[in-house]
Amino acid sequence: MIRTATNTVAGLPIPVGDGPTGVAITPDGTKVYIANYGSYNVSVIHRPGNTVVKTIPVGNNPVGVAVTPDGTGFYVVNYGSNTVSVIARPGNAVVANIPVGLGPLGVAIGP
Repeated sequence: MIRTATNTVAGLPIPVGDGPTGVAITPDGTKVYIANYGSYNVSVIHRPGNTVVKTIPVGNNPVGVAVTPDGTGFYVVNYGSNTVSVIARPGNAVVANIPVGLGPLGVAIGP
């Protein structure tokens, strides 16, 4: 965790998968999702406590993650498999993998 007022690290590092590249936080601030490029998964961190509570397998080389405005799901962009994984909450299960163009790099969700 980073204290933005002082730009300093607060607390111990949280171990996640290989090559963390993307991060998203639920609107209520209780979950943090980390896309792990080298592990082909997403780490789910519970706040407060900052502990990894689940690791979700997704496509190859996930690089970006975005949470829906209502917090009921999120999307993960998989650069290496040219897909977007759709993940539903609660349960944090992949419900679909959508084929997209070559080498997707980011994802954003509008209201």
